[in-house]
Amino acid sequence: METARKEAFVVHAVAPAESVTGSSKRPEVVPYILDEEAMERRRSRRIVWGRAAVAVFIFLVWEVFTRIGLLDSYYWSSPSAILGTTWTQMAEGTLLRDITYTSGSTILGFVFGTLLGALLGLSFWWSRSYAGISEPYLIILNAMPKLALAPVLVILLGIGFFSKVALAFSMTVVVSALSAYSGVKSVDPDMEKLMYSLGAKRHQVFTKVVVPWSMPWIISSLRINIALALAGAIVGEFIASSQGVGRMIMYAGTILDINLVWVGVVVLSLLSMVMYWGVVVIEKWLSKGLTKQ
Repeated sequence: METARKEAFVVHAVAPAESVTGSSKRPEVVPYILDEEAMERRRSRRIVWGRAAVAVFIFLVWEVFTRIGLLDSYYWSSPSAILGTTWTQMAEGTLLRDITYTSGSTILGFVFGTLLGALLGLSFWWSRSYAGISEPYLIILNAMPKLALAPVLVILLGIGFFSKVALAFSMTVVVSALSAYSGVKSVDPDMEKLMYSLGAKRHQVFTKVVVPWSMPWIISSLRINIALALAGAIVGEFIASSQGVGRMIMYAGTILDINLVWVGVVVLSLLSMVMYWGVVVIEKWLSKGLTKQ
């Protein structure tokens, strides 16, 4: 414990204190100065290396267990077999096409759902009656299993790209609207009264107070929305699609190609991690913009 604490400190050399007569005295005790930035950098490096070590350990155990027979390779495949199948799919060009298809529908549904949902939630500030009438229906839509409507949307819009975008949109728009509405309800009424007393117009209060005040609630919904958008796009591909990672998994299941199924699962896992990381970057950028204001 003492060693771990000392790593977070930087020792600065201090010259021995001398008296007025010039005689040397015993060196004073050098204080430890806490360097929080250095400590945070060390912690970040430990976390990154720890995560990488855990991932390597999991794949090594998976590979070894399938080779010695503790795991049935037919059902669980193996990292080496998954890597070989992935390389084959990449060489044929189908995997990149499916990743692009799924990513495109997810991102479009996420963007449109978040933006329109946020605008809908912010619009409730303009009329309490309008907000009171709409709120229970938003709650009902949020509680309703929207994936159950996937067959209807696929039949309505076809098996093409836009039905997957519509599913991703339907998964995110209500969550964004409720988050923005929560931000609207939390606006300080004294701040609004102050703006009005200073001669501000209603639209100025909305743009200068309501929108910045509600942004943290909108930003907090981004991480949830990206996962919901990906789930909506994948379910749409499961039902009916000519492309996409979800379509690839369903096709592999019908022909009992377990290795290809696991390729789809691993690709979706990596895709979700990349999208989540992108949303985190956007959150930090938006948060910095709010702090500068």
